Amino acid sequence: MLEVINLTKRYDSNTAVDNLSFKIESGRIYGFLGPNGAGKSTTMNMITGYLAPSEGTVLIDGHDILKSPIEAKKHIGYLPEIPPLYMDMTVREYLDFVADLKKIPKKDKPAMMMDVMDKARVADVADRLIKNLSKGYKQRVGIAEALMGYPDIIILDEPTVGLDPKQIIEIRELIKSLGEKHTVILSSHILQEISAVCDHIMVISHGKLVASDTAENLANSMSDTHTMHLVVRASETEVKEALNGIEGIEELRFEASEERGVAKAVITSKVSVDIREKVFGRMADRKLPVLDMHSDNLSLEDVYLRLTGSSNYSAEKTSEENLGEEAEEK
Repeated sequence: MLEVINLTKRYDSNTAVDNLSFKIESGRIYGFLGPNGAGKSTTMNMITGYLAPSEGTVLIDGHDILKSPIEAKKHIGYLPEIPPLYMDMTVREYLDFVADLKKIPKKDKPAMMMDVMDKARVADVADRLIKNLSKGYKQRVGIAEALMGYPDIIILDEPTVGLDPKQIIEIRELIKSLGEKHTVILSSHILQEISAVCDHIMVISHGKLVASDTAENLANSMSDTHTMHLVVRASETEVKEALNGIEGIEELRFEASEERGVAKAVITSKVSVDIREKVFGRMADRKLPVLDMHSDNLSLEDVYLRLTGSSNYSAEKTSEENLGEEAEEK
């Protein structure tokens, strides 16, 4: 669907994107994650043909974005960080204008415009001037523009920047719905946003791709061991005997329990061996009630900090992610 090969962008002595290569498959939501200044927006601009690379190739459905830009761009819908909207047009007028730019046949325009406005949830403001809309609605109009022509790939660059918590949640839900019929690439430096909507994550740092996988696999790859917390209505001796001989367990220790007759075990095992079924089975065989069993995996935050060496994440989370969390709780 989309292949990036040795993509590089230099500005004099500064290398914004450094020999970047990856493939995007259809039917998934990809998160392009990295700190501010990592090269995310520059990469998005080169993929969409807005910016020429210093070196490298971008292939979209087999078409080179530089050699066959018209054919390549038919497969892409793009929402830049600042949507290029005409503020003195109504939403309907603007999308009609976009349809003409994308050479949508006249007979198909009315139905497509209505469908796109419904999907982007801007039908209720179709006849309002864009300049009078809220920031959230302007972002939705930008997404509606990206959807015109039903492209295979939707690229969204920081789509929730500057939105209030309610608008952030609404845009995230919209992105999830887009993933049902389109391949989506979402660029962001906000961890919660990526983890909330994406099923594959690419981490970029200093213009280089430093990781590409699911959040779970990234976490597993950063550690050789896995930690499980087990709370059982039994004695520590009974738990030890029950767990004896299970392959993959490397360490067993106990924490103090506030409840009499309850053992709290911490089990360290190899990442390559899933011991959960065996542990539960041993407890069931001995009729030892399991009150709680959960794993301690590295969070996406831990993975991100290790891969990028970023020191400013906590401030970013306080200013944007916590607002979204508070709104979701309400």
